[in-house]
Amino acid sequence: MSGSASDTNNRTIFSIVSSCLATLFACIWISVHPNVPRPSQGNLALSWRRFCLMMVAVIAPEIMAGFAARQFLDARWFSQKYDVSITHGFFFAMGGFVSASGHRPIVHEEQLRARPEYLTAIRSIKAEDIEDKSKGDSLSKGVIVLQGTWFAAQCLARIQQRLPLTGLEVATLAFQSVNIFIWLLWWHKPLNVQQPILLGPADEFMAWTERRHRPRVPGFKPAVAQLVVNVSDSVFVGDCYAFDPVESTAVPLFWSTHGLRVEGPGNGDTRFVSRFIFLEFLVGTVFGLIHCAAWNAHFPSADEKLIWRSCSLVVSTAPLALTLFFIFCVLYSTRKPLASRALVVTLVIAFDITIWAYRAARLLLIALSFTTLRALPPNAFVDVNWSTYIPHL
Repeated sequence: MSGSASDTNNRTIFSIVSSCLATLFACIWISVHPNVPRPSQGNLALSWRRFCLMMVAVIAPEIMAGFAARQFLDARWFSQKYDVSITHGFFFAMGGFVSASGHRPIVHEEQLRARPEYLTAIRSIKAEDIEDKSKGDSLSKGVIVLQGTWFAAQCLARIQQRLPLTGLEVATLAFQSVNIFIWLLWWHKPLNVQQPILLGPADEFMAWTERRHRPRVPGFKPAVAQLVVNVSDSVFVGDCYAFDPVESTAVPLFWSTHGLRVEGPGNGDTRFVSRFIFLEFLVGTVFGLIHCAAWNAHFPSADEKLIWRSCSLVVSTAPLALTLFFIFCVLYSTRKPLASRALVVTLVIAFDITIWAYRAARLLLIALSFTTLRALPPNAFVDVNWSTYIPHL
């Protein structure tokens, strides 16, 4: 039985939810590019590791964006300095090259200087051999990009035709915007690599094992130092600066040499917060501002509208507050000989409140995206005129 024109131009709750969830899943799935795991990890552990990354992408997509930016610069630096492909650079950054003697990841320039044969071996590996380990390709990524582009075009068309967007569509569009940035940064990064490439003979010891890096935060009062470390761990989701390849068989989940830089005693004992923390905060602000697009949207109740507005403001402004916190913390610690205990306690409390408020706001926005579907206005079910004639997933 053929439907009428009005039937074909209508959509249902199921079509709205399925379109958003398909786009959201595609965004998160393709944006999650795990580092190379430990050799002993089984399928269950690998699945749990990927699930944890996906949850980070849902709760705090700006962390994934900052992580992707840091690894992109790692890969580009390695590619330009050693005259290899950017695929080699990504594989280096993600812990894909390991020593045959002990399965230790080769991720530091000191390791390459101590063992020049490692660099020779890396250069002899073809980019195609590295790409063969990837579980994704340009075609699959291109399909995901087309699906995301279709969803974004559909949302823009609804705005142009003055048709309302649901809260779920606004939230999905926010994820879509962040993940486009991540896609571009990680386009050449091998996806879901299970096994590394072994370098060097198996009976050698690495000379680098005697060079143990122990991160410190000199120049800070101990309480302020601990404050900065705690903040850094919260933002980066991991002790990347404390990573030691000598004692590990894989890099941390969010490993990047462009994270927190630690210089040794001979270099001035200076530790500074990476500028990519500010990039993460900027992405978080943009993410929150997109949610503000539903400021005057229809909500089932006045309370839900108030909660959506409040949470959108928190998600938009909390990154700015954290940026100012970092600027103050770094500048104060470098210009003042010591910080008062009252100031440190105040900063810790303010930071913790901001972080927890941000987390709560993110979770509430996700919940409201679904609960507000129970009472949509009639024109929310009207589809754009051309949506049924353009092929899409």
